[in-house]
Amino acid sequence: MAVTVEHEKRRKKILEKALAVFIEDGFENATFQKIADRCGITRTILYLYFKNKKEIFSYSIKQFLLNVEERLNAIRSNKTLNSIDKITNVILGILKLLEENLPLLFIISDYLVFISKGDASPDARVRRRTVKMRHILSSMLIEGVKAGQLKKIDIKTTNNYLFSFVESGIYQLVILRRKNIDELKNTIAFAVKQLAV
Repeated sequence: MAVTVEHEKRRKKILEKALAVFIEDGFENATFQKIADRCGITRTILYLYFKNKKEIFSYSIKQFLLNVEERLNAIRSNKTLNSIDKITNVILGILKLLEENLPLLFIISDYLVFISKGDASPDARVRRRTVKMRHILSSMLIEGVKAGQLKKIDIKTTNNYLFSFVESGIYQLVILRRKNIDELKNTIAFAVKQLAV
């Protein structure tokens, strides 16, 4: 058991240091050797934990998304909030996490540009990674309609509509480099209120 704990602890340390390499050099220029050097280990030892830099990067994204999903589920299960507040808090919560993890967001953007140069579809990868967040949002919409707190709506269309605010937030933070997206947050609160009965 102690070996597993130490192994996971070391993996997390490697991920933290690898993230710094990705931030400094970008996905394309980050190398397995640079990551090993930053961690103070050999490439051979690094291979015991990860098979390549892409796996390190993917694991970082998975960890981030697990944290996002955990927070969203906590909001969803909060019995003191009505559907409008839950949906608003979920979308604003995602934006807050994006703001707090801006360096990772820049790396993800860099990576998506990198893979778009090849045959891979960035859209398919993003959708695959965000499917759980979209599912949480859909389930809250369904619950809100069933509870009579939301208008009768097309769930898929409304989900896409609401998720487009998250995409807009990413665009504003990464591409436009806005330091403040409060205007977008106010728009989200207004838009969600329009769904109320």
